[in-house]
Amino acid sequence: MKLKYFSHSAFQITTRNGKVILIDPFLDGNPTSPVKSDDVKADYIILTHAHGDHLGDTLKIASKHNATVIAVNELADYCAANDLNAHNMQPDNNFGGEPAGVLITADDKTLYHAGDTGLFLDMKLIGEMNKIDYALLPIGDNFTMGVDDAVKAVEFLNANVSIPMHYNTFPVIEASPNEFKAKVESLGKKSIVMEYGEEIVL
Repeated sequence: MKLKYFSHSAFQITTRNGKVILIDPFLDGNPTSPVKSDDVKADYIILTHAHGDHLGDTLKIASKHNATVIAVNELADYCAANDLNAHNMQPDNNFGGEPAGVLITADDKTLYHAGDTGLFLDMKLIGEMNKIDYALLPIGDNFTMGVDDAVKAVEFLNANVSIPMHYNTFPVIEASPNEFKAKVESLGKKSIVMEYGEEIVL
């Protein structure tokens, strides 16, 4: 399985059998993304919540590639009810859909993508009930966890490897991924800082 980072919270997973999963594909309006929506394909799109910097280009990509969208109920209903060809549609902020993290298991690996969640004690339960190989954690502080909260999340989740995300896309979420990495490694854990556009084999 391969994992590619497009910046912000946008990732691409390619499974051993060639299935492509996008997570929070905010690409066209993302000033740090090395690709645009026309450059990617998807069999599945996983959304953590409905904010524009996570919903991103989902409708356009799903329409073009007949991808299945996976999300919390209200957001899934929104995507299903709207014409996927209406590429410029934005969600009504009143339609609901709380932010959520997701667990993805494929090719004998389990990833936890925390979405826009803050630190919460149930992360400890998630870590106890699942053997998490890779945790993708926001560190940009405003709207999400900052570096120190994300380091505590690493402790709770007990993931083998942690990867920082959701930082430096905009000035309001500036943070140091290397500070996060150093603090995680001081706990005896492994952390990988992925460059925009970088793909690693899991």
